[in-house]
Amino acid sequence: MSTNIGIVDRYLRLIVGVGLVAWALGFIPAVAPSPWGWIGLIPIVTALAGHCPAYALFGVNTCGRA
Repeated sequence: MSTNIGIVDRYLRLIVGVGLVAWALGFIPAVAPSPWGWIGLIPIVTALAGHCPAYALFGVNTCGRA
């Protein structure tokens, strides 16, 4: 499993993932918690692993290495 996620992509995935999990846990004021927020675990895991299966399937590589 090779790295196919660049540093900017990783940070964006972490920010979006943490925001979604915060939504699921009810940490965002004036917004009702939703179980849909748990989907934020997917971008968090892919950012930490540095590999996105969907990117691999479509041949996308944002890490700048060949």
